[in-house]
Amino acid sequence: MRSPEERIWRGAAVLTIAAFVTKILSAFYRIPYQNIVGDVGFYIYQQVYPIYGIVMSLALYGYPIVISKLVAERVAEHDEKGVISVLQVSLLFLCSLGLLIFSILYIGAKQIAIWMGDGELAPIVRLLSFSSLLFPFIALLRGYFQGNHNMIPTAVSQVGEQFVRVTTIIFLSYWFIKSGRTAYEAGAAAMFGSFAGGLTALLLLTAYWMRRKNRGKIHIAVKSADTKRIISYLFIEGFIICVTNMVLTLTQLVDSFSLLSLLVEHGKESLEQAKIWKGIYDRGQPLIQLGTVVATSFSLTLVPLISGARKRKDEPFIYEKTDLSLRIATVIGLGAALGLMCLIRPVNVMLFENDLGSLPLEILAVSIFFTTLALTLSALLQGMGYEWIAVAGVCVAVAGKAACNWLLIPLFGTTGAAAATTLSYAAMACFLYVMLQRKLHIRFPKKTHLYPVMKAALAMVVVLQLYTMLAERWIDSRLFATGEALVGVLLGGVTYIIMVIKGNVFSQQELSFFPFGNKLRLLLENR
Repeated sequence: MRSPEERIWRGAAVLTIAAFVTKILSAFYRIPYQNIVGDVGFYIYQQVYPIYGIVMSLALYGYPIVISKLVAERVAEHDEKGVISVLQVSLLFLCSLGLLIFSILYIGAKQIAIWMGDGELAPIVRLLSFSSLLFPFIALLRGYFQGNHNMIPTAVSQVGEQFVRVTTIIFLSYWFIKSGRTAYEAGAAAMFGSFAGGLTALLLLTAYWMRRKNRGKIHIAVKSADTKRIISYLFIEGFIICVTNMVLTLTQLVDSFSLLSLLVEHGKESLEQAKIWKGIYDRGQPLIQLGTVVATSFSLTLVPLISGARKRKDEPFIYEKTDLSLRIATVIGLGAALGLMCLIRPVNVMLFENDLGSLPLEILAVSIFFTTLALTLSALLQGMGYEWIAVAGVCVAVAGKAACNWLLIPLFGTTGAAAATTLSYAAMACFLYVMLQRKLHIRFPKKTHLYPVMKAALAMVVVLQLYTMLAERWIDSRLFATGEALVGVLLGGVTYIIMVIKGNVFSQQELSFFPFGNKLRLLLENR
């Protein structure tokens, strides 16, 4: 029989793995989807996806975590009636919120589509609204199981949801396009795939609910004081956690409501041409997601440790793990950003068939570094109990993105939008870094670690620039671009890793946090 602490840490590991798998699936499926529907079809999907992303954040990150905290408190006190009270009030609150979101999206679909600059998106927004009816039950069940330190249902539902969603989107989109349907109809099919994924998650969670112990029905009259306290906690804490996990989605939402309109209004493109360029610009979203998922996954595993150390008032431990988290974020974020910049043209051709929009994508690649740092800093501040600072960081990014879009898109088109994204994440990272310094009164990471990372990055860039100059002499085709990109990733990655290890950026013990850590330690010992 495992102790409660063992169950918590085992559960955290399970959720981390599930989150990593779902993020990888979420990033990769966009590539075959774009290949099937083309740039206009990709534009259609990406225009409405941020709305779906917000709804899923409510069901995946925000409210399950809040409900799990309320449930866990009462489970620790063996208060079964209190658990049922939490579930009853939470269900009422979430159903009200779900119905509100559904009503806004369903009734206001036409107006939302017009605000996005494309009235033909209205049926897709209306279809998307039905996903908001599922999220209250998904969030409630995930919160209940997590509060009982049983993370398996949440992990299984996450992976099951993403697998069914991705499979349905790819299959239906391919079928629709081959059947001669329009790109908008294929977009509607993709939204149905999202609904199918949510339904799968709900069915899996319901199956676990039916198998649980203590299945007896309990009817309780909840006290008004408890109701107010629970609703207040759901409203405030739910808002904080949801917003801090939505920064990537919210910046995409800004583009959905401004990029197309600004391109057309300022005479940069016709409406049809603007749709194509928006779809090309959106190729950068899976690249950003893939670039940040690895670094943030490593760093987020340290957040529970920091949270526990804060409760123990173990400041040396907090400093040590904060420094390690930022070193991981810096190394992986900088390597991914510069590596992708150097290889953006062959990567663009390999993934998306042509090299259109390589300049905006190269600028977006820079944002991987700032995004990785910003997400890591946000997670660290949350672990230390400074959740509202993390919320303020998101506000800085979203406000900065909106302002920079308004200034730069009329001048530079999608290149300006890419620069706006990079600047907004840079502003968020700088703001959070300054706040972290003020709270801990110490500078991270140390110069002795930064210089070797910069030398490693410079060496990688030189190697990749020489490599791409030689590789461009070969026949220009998607097959050769694929070979060029894959060999470049291997060559740049090996160069960078060796230089980082030789520069003593990580100790032998710290290398154990990485995959193949023992192999890396051997390289360190032989340096």
